[in-house]
Amino acid sequence: MVDASVLDQVRAAAAKRLLFLPHAVRQMSPPGRMISPAELHAAIMAGELIEDYPEDVRGHSCLLLGAGDSGRPVHVVCAPKPGYLAILTAYIPHPDQWSTGFRQRK
Repeated sequence: MVDASVLDQVRAAAAKRLLFLPHAVRQMSPPGRMISPAELHAAIMAGELIEDYPEDVRGHSCLLLGAGDSGRPVHVVCAPKPGYLAILTAYIPHPDQWSTGFRQRK
């Protein structure tokens, strides 16, 4: 079970500023699978919290599932901070690694 207040914290931090860590930029950039910052922001603001990592060494983080351009699934691992939302990684989930709906790992 995930804590809905985490999603509120994520969205409040995202409304202030997004900080893209280098790994996230690399994962968002491959041709044919590119995720734009605007697409990512939309996925965060309307997405669903599917995993919560309160004990993450980088600080409390979580995995969101959102809809990107043309409705494609987008996963975002992020950590809310007081003045920004740290984007740890973002990617298009692969069907071989996720169940139908991309909400649970296989």
